[in-house]
This record gives sequence, C-alpha cells and structure tokens, in this order.
Amino acid sequence: MPNQQKKIIFCMAGVLSFLCALGVVTAVGTPLWIKATILCKTGALLVNASGEELNKFMGEMQYGLFHGEGIRQCGLGARPFRFSFFPDLLQAIPVSIHVNIILFSMILVVLTMVGTAFFMYNAFGKPFETLHGPLGLYLVSFISGSCGCLVMILFASEVKIHHLSENIANFKEGTYAYKTQNENYTTSFWVVFICFFVHFLNGLLIRLAGFQFPFAKSKDTETTNVAADLMY
Repeated sequence: MPNQQKKIIFCMAGVLSFLCALGVVTAVGTPLWIKATILCKTGALLVNASGEELNKFMGEMQYGLFHGEGIRQCGLGARPFRFSFFPDLLQAIPVSIHVNIILFSMILVVLTMVGTAFFMYNAFGKPFETLHGPLGLYLVSFISGSCGCLVMILFASEVKIHHLSENIANFKEGTYAYKTQNENYTTSFWVVFICFFVHFLNGLLIRLAGFQFPFAKSKDTETTNVAADLMY
C-alpha cells in the first residue's frame, strides 16, 4: 500500500482514538450510566396498590461512577434526593469492584491517548523500534479494548449481581423498602462500548494498512525485524 494511504489510515485511527479518550473522560464524570425505576414496595403493599395506582409509588434514579440523583415516591408525593458514592455510599456498594471500574476507566483513557500518539507517530514519523511499529499499535489497541471490556463487565456485575440500584434506594431508609423495577444503561455506558468497538476497528485499520497480525507473521519477517532492531 502506498505511504500516503497508510498515513491517511493511521490518521483516521489516531483521530478515532483521541475522540474515544475525550468521550471516556466525559463519561466517567457524568451521572449517565444507569437510569432505574424503583417501586416503594412497603407503600404499595399497605394500600394493596395495583394497575395505575402503582404509579404513585414509582420513583426513578440515574447515576454514574461518582454521584447521582433520583425521586422517591411512596404515595405521599415526590421526594427528590441526591447522593455521591464517596464517601456517602461506601457501606452500600461493593467498594473493591467500584474502585476497579474507576481505575480501569482511567487506564483506558491513558492507553487510548498513548494509542493516539502511536498512530500519529507512525503516520508522520519514522518508527524504527518494534514498540513504535505495527506490533506496538496492535498491543496498545488490544490492551485498551480489554480495559474497555473489563469496565463494562465489572459495572454490569455491580449493577445486576450486587443490586446496586436497590442498595442505593434503600440506603438509610428505615421506614420504606424499595425494589428495582427496571434498569437501562444510558449514554456514558454506551460511550465506553463505542470506545471498545473503536479499538477493535483500529486493529482492522492496521491490518488494512498492510501489516500482518502479530500471530500471522512469517519466520522470515520476524528474522528481518530482529536484525533491524539490532542495528539500532
């Protein structure tokens, strides 16, 4: 493939990686990961509510990795509330999982920015080391995509397995008990998913530029690369 086309492909991959990094930074700081509907089970049982009457006992909440807000309803009108995970909800959440989600999100941002630099370096520079060449691009794209996948898996497990929304709704509520009716992943979660997909796409762009996958390299190519590395 001509060098000009390779530059264009690497520039595209670099721009996509940079946009992903900005998107993940924004997603981490916004309370738009989950939107949940919660039912005041205690109030509904007291009056034996059913059908449209249940709407008077239905509240909602939305939250992210650091803070959120919602409305509780138990038949006596709406009660808005706000909360932050640190330090308010440390007793109600699986702290180790939550901290790992934030940690892997930060790692994802850093590696995505490193990937952006690598793509631009390969487009406009003259890479001479293995780390700066195709192997480095494949490696950074793979690790970044893996971090994005881990963020989604950990967050989904925290929400579904550890009943995060229900724990938040019932935190320090001695009188009423709340039950989660439905939960939907919202904008920030899907931004991380798009970032994961972009890193997979970047791997295909590297292959489109004419570089073989690392596990598909021939012995002759490996020998040539080793000899080139020894020259520097």
